[in-house]
Amino acid sequence: MSSIGVKEAKAGLSGLVDDAAAGEFVTITKHGKPVAVLVSVEAAEAAKRALAKDRLSLVAHLKLFPADVDLGCEVFTRNRLPSREIEL
Repeated sequence: MSSIGVKEAKAGLSGLVDDAAAGEFVTITKHGKPVAVLVSVEAAEAAKRALAKDRLSLVAHLKLFPADVDLGCEVFTRNRLPSREIEL
């Protein structure tokens, strides 16, 4: 994996895109700290698929909520009082 500063990346973007398309990961740094990585479309799609595997949908997550909990309990009731005074 190569590393390059933002300024140099701007000047040589075409070559960096060619490197990424060839399968190389190009790390772009700003003030010496890594801030982004330029990768091929295939690598990005593989990463998206890998991240999506373990994530539950909202509905699936809500279905995990225990059914024996008393939702009428004081802990679960909504406080309808305003949290602070504001002037408009």
